[in-house]
Amino acid sequence: MTTVILLRHGRSTANVSGVLAGRSPGVGLDDTGRAQAEKLVDRLAQLPIAAAVRSPLQRCEETLAPLLAARGLSAVVEDDLAEVDYGDWTGKTLGELGKEDLWKVVQAHPSAAVFPGGEGLAAVQHRSVAAIRRHAARIAEEHGPKAVWVACSHGDVIKSVVADALGLHLDSFQRITVDPSSLSVISYTPTRPFVVRVNDTGGDLASLVPKPDTEPGDEGAEGTSEGSADAVVGGSTGVN
Repeated sequence: MTTVILLRHGRSTANVSGVLAGRSPGVGLDDTGRAQAEKLVDRLAQLPIAAAVRSPLQRCEETLAPLLAARGLSAVVEDDLAEVDYGDWTGKTLGELGKEDLWKVVQAHPSAAVFPGGEGLAAVQHRSVAAIRRHAARIAEEHGPKAVWVACSHGDVIKSVVADALGLHLDSFQRITVDPSSLSVISYTPTRPFVVRVNDTGGDLASLVPKPDTEPGDEGAEGTSEGSADAVVGGSTGVN
């Protein structure tokens, strides 16, 4: 089991202007976003972060920079955690896009939504979930099955990963909220993922510290040792 902290980048200049930035170059954090990035150092201080992975976009690089500097880590850049390719929608305001017929599909039936000149949300979920699981396996091999790691990405990407871990159809992913600089936490086990937190913007993270291994026969009242290992875990297109 590894535990991934899915970190949405801090507030960007596009978030403030209401523009669907997509993969546009040069979109960085605003003053609030930079402050959020700095606060992550203290927020995650009690956790043994083993590794970091990030989207290639500037706003994710800037969000992770203070944490990586404090921990002496470097991040693996993962193209499959990049923002949605919104194609012709890129750079348009949400007000403009809300008038498009496709906007209703994005909200009510996102699994069928394919952005003109871009990619579909079903493809986004496929690539992002595969990337998270691939890195989870790699990090477990390198740092052990209880490793805690950070993946910095984007709103729709994180929502699609959380929906998969919850066993939700992609058509329900707009029910999930992922704010800038929020943490959503998933523990991956050999049997299934466990969603530990969603859209955490400042809660106590002490419960995420990996627990020591229990002695054989010391399962407690929760059932078998196998069951306990499973059960105990230490800018988007949405309208919200």
